[in-house]
Amino acid sequence: MQVRPLVQNFQTSGYTAWAQAANEANAIRNTVMDTLRGRSTPVGHALAQSIKSQGRTLNEMVARKTVQLFGPGATFTTLSQARQNRVYSEIVRSAGRSNPTITARMRTWSRAGRGLIVLSIGLSVYNIATSDQPGQTAVREVAVTGAGIGGGIAGGALAGLACGPGAPVCVTVGAFVGGALAAFGVDMVF
Repeated sequence: MQVRPLVQNFQTSGYTAWAQAANEANAIRNTVMDTLRGRSTPVGHALAQSIKSQGRTLNEMVARKTVQLFGPGATFTTLSQARQNRVYSEIVRSAGRSNPTITARMRTWSRAGRGLIVLSIGLSVYNIATSDQPGQTAVREVAVTGAGIGGGIAGGALAGLACGPGAPVCVTVGAFVGGALAAFGVDMVF
């Protein structure tokens, strides 16, 4: 869904005030942000928290958009009604936009993560294919990989609790250590 046609329709509909539309758009953006963070890994959540700890309030957005549109000396309360509506409409428009820098960064991190998964699966397949006992090796590889994933999630979550949710380095180290310890532990059992 595109925001621009909604904004154009809103301008002609007259059903809701711009202030109310900006308030609703801001609330929806913050809810979506929180929902997506809840579905992330501990490392992803910590990175998101370090970039922006929480969603902005409507007052913060009004102040920010006022300065962006009318300069550093502008005050929202001194603007005309038309200019205030312009600030509110920009809040509605911006609620549907992502930060291109963050989007590019997340795309890179996502590709790196997928690449590591493919590498891990490739090494497991190689180990199974070159083994004298492929059945037993397959069970071991699945157990070690599963333990590594579970340990990484647990280690990242524990590090997030210990260091705080906005500590991406601590959570990343916790995830790595937790995954490595769990994988080595299961590997020793075999």
